[in-house]
Amino acid sequence: MTSLLDNKTLSWQDRALIRWNNIRPAALALAIGLVAGPLISNYMGWQMTRGNAERQISASGVQQQAMVCAALARNANPDAASLGWAPRNELAEKFAVLPGRDSAAMGVANACSQMLAEAKS
Repeated sequence: MTSLLDNKTLSWQDRALIRWNNIRPAALALAIGLVAGPLISNYMGWQMTRGNAERQISASGVQQQAMVCAALARNANPDAASLGWAPRNELAEKFAVLPGRDSAAMGVANACSQMLAEAKS
């Protein structure tokens, strides 16, 4: 092959074709890998999408706030677990509002109420 490249009678198009034929398998493998790699890793669950990360962060924040709410509610009413659904929900809504805020974050009162109910069992 090198003797063909050294031959001065070949045109530049012929030399380029010979070089392309030499690197074509590697170029095709690279192109397939660049397309298939992200698709396979996403399918296998090795990637985290932005939406999934935001949902996990939000759920973590709600969980932490609900833990604080449940602790405050149990401190104010030690038998909060024995309350019915409506009074337990009102108690959770009261303590779900964190200091310095006007209202509770979405889902905190519900998670707090569930934590209070789970303390019963």
